Amino acid sequence: MSAIKCIIFDCDGVLVDSEVISAQIMIEELALENTEIDFAHFQKHFLGRGFAKVAVDIRANSEQVISDDFESRYRAKLMEAFTHQLQAMPGVYQVLDLLSLPCCVATSSSPTRVEHSLMLTGLKHYFGQNVFTASQVNNGKPAPDLFLFAAAQMGMSPSDCLVIEDSETGLVAAAQAQMAVWHFTGGSHIHGKLRPIPVATPEIPTFDNWAMFPDMLIQAASTQADVRKN
Repeated sequence: MSAIKCIIFDCDGVLVDSEVISAQIMIEELALENTEIDFAHFQKHFLGRGFAKVAVDIRANSEQVISDDFESRYRAKLMEAFTHQLQAMPGVYQVLDLLSLPCCVATSSSPTRVEHSLMLTGLKHYFGQNVFTASQVNNGKPAPDLFLFAAAQMGMSPSDCLVIEDSETGLVAAAQAQMAVWHFTGGSHIHGKLRPIPVATPEIPTFDNWAMFPDMLIQAASTQADVRKN
């Protein structure tokens, strides 16, 4: 990889601590459809994926007929829950305040959901228009399309980019895009509750506290400089 010139952040589970909320609403709404799942199922099958893929999985694996209005109900209740409960990840403001590199968001969430999340948590102004969603590409994560699209929009090559992800789906997508990727495990859906999820691409740097991030960037830059000297 070349020197890091751009940082691509996933949103849910990285910038905002949303995944436990999403799981709770999904579990509750599916229960109303007589379809039972638990958090482990949510994490394995839904984490990091757009709703279109989630809906296909639900309908394929449910013995019940899922109501046509399931998606609209789920989205409405999720937005309401976010309004009252959603918070930015601890320490992420401080990192973004100090960050001098160009950065953007690349998320599987819908445009409405990510806009709501960033506005609620006061993170929107850090990214401006540099917020990209799976709705802008043909294939969502774990395909590399979204990350490649985000890099192109930022005027960067894949080797210039560092991706921060929490889900295996996102980690695989970043690796497929031939980008450096770090695994953030500080979200409440992982940190202190579960061991980090298995990763298909080995030797990915992992951190669970945003306070660690600046030193990791400095170390990465130092390592890159040593490689260039040699």
